Amino acid sequence: MSDQINPDHYQGDAVMTFIEQFELGFATGNAVKYISRAGKKAGAELLTDLEKARWYIDREIQRVRAARATATEIEEA
Repeated sequence: MSDQINPDHYQGDAVMTFIEQFELGFATGNAVKYISRAGKKAGAELLTDLEKARWYIDREIQRVRAARATATEIEEA
């Protein structure tokens, strides 16, 4: 059953359950969301959804690198 709150391309609660179960953060969770729904929304293109997922993954990589650099600076101080 499709509706505006939980449309068919959301695949029920499976993706949300996965994100919560593995305690994924915002960016990683959104990447998983876009990958799992890629190309399934009416009018959405597969490539666009995958590029959105990559944007979130790149952002998370930048965050992790910055956190590691900060931790290294603190250890060296």
